[in-house]
Amino acid sequence: MVNITIYSKKGCRLCEVAMQKLLEIQKIYPFSLTEIDIENNDELFQKYKYLIPVIEIEGNEVFTYKIDEKRLEEILRLSFPLQ
Repeated sequence: MVNITIYSKKGCRLCEVAMQKLLEIQKIYPFSLTEIDIENNDELFQKYKYLIPVIEIEGNEVFTYKIDEKRLEEILRLSFPLQ
């Protein structure tokens, strides 16, 4: 199963939009989704405070600010071809 992590923080509208898109796409392509609040970790806050939301797929940063839905679906389709 593909692992996707979203780095976000409370009150971030772009983060909320990204999470909603991830949840919608997850209905089609099953993947493990982890949300990490950067405000709970000083190192992550310093690293991502101006970039959130940050989306990692299998530990690789793929998107910042916005999700390119077509690209995400392409990545997931390659991992899980639909029958």
